[in-house]
Amino acid sequence: MSGLTTHILDQAAGKPAAGVAVRVSRREGAELSLVAEFRTDADGRARLLAVEDLKVGGYRLEFAIGEHFKASGLPVTDPPFLDVVVIDFAVSNVEQHWHVPLLVSPYGYSTYRGS
Repeated sequence: MSGLTTHILDQAAGKPAAGVAVRVSRREGAELSLVAEFRTDADGRARLLAVEDLKVGGYRLEFAIGEHFKASGLPVTDPPFLDVVVIDFAVSNVEQHWHVPLLVSPYGYSTYRGS
């Protein structure tokens, strides 16, 4: 499988983050162009770009995590400490699979290049 995917794990609840809005933008020079918007499935996953839509260059993922935690029933601040998590990264080879997971809680997150 090639292309761009994500998987969000809610560390506070110990389960996938379903229904989270994710925006994908491509960097074109100094500008960002919105490519697509998705919501994660019941397993917290989203297939963001197929291989034919992936290009070498910079990308931005925006995860609307604040609304997820508000809806979860966990005690969170208003406004939330983390509202939108932004991850900027670059694709160097479109033949490879690019997986960008997000491990998140109301007060912190981490990411890495997955497989």
